[in-house]
Amino acid sequence: MDYVSALLPPVVMAAFFIALVVVIVKSQGGTNKAKEDAVVDAALARAEATRQTDGTPAG
Repeated sequence: MDYVSALLPPVVMAAFFIALVVVIVKSQGGTNKAKEDAVVDAALARAEATRQTDGTPAG
């Protein structure tokens, strides 16, 4: 019976991990993809603009 109590936590964690991966994969794309892409593009553009204004060497 000790082997059941030893194997139960890893099996439960594996099941939760698989469920998490399934949820992440299913949430990719779909109707929110364009909105998510726009948010990422805006953040990248903002970071690039900050880098260009602050990162220019003087001289």
